[in-house]
Amino acid sequence: MSAPSTWLVWCLGIAFVGLGLLFLLAPRAGASLFGLSAPEGEGFGYLPAIGLRDLAFGLYLLILSFTSTPRVIGLIFAATLVIPIGDVIIVAVARGTDAILNLLLHGASAAVMAAGSIWFLRLSTNNNTGGQP
Repeated sequence: MSAPSTWLVWCLGIAFVGLGLLFLLAPRAGASLFGLSAPEGEGFGYLPAIGLRDLAFGLYLLILSFTSTPRVIGLIFAATLVIPIGDVIIVAVARGTDAILNLLLHGASAAVMAAGSIWFLRLSTNNNTGGQP
């Protein structure tokens, strides 16, 4: 529990839970942090969906920190790279360099996920049995 890798997972889990709650409780502030204006009308419903995505991911990480292996966490981090890379593309297409701080935030998230994935995969054994005991 005191390993630096565990603390990384906990910090990221708590950060994503916080982001999820931000989008659920203050969706306009969440949209601003993301890098896009909050939509009006029915489109506004996408903001809580983003909040639920981030909340669920944060909870996944917290649960995995207690129940999983470094290999599984490393693979989850690798798969999760789709989210921040997609977020960079979405913000870049919509706003370009006008949103440089938001792009850097999403890029930093991708870098942390990539580095975490590499770290956890290096910590893991070469057990390739998947879900088999």
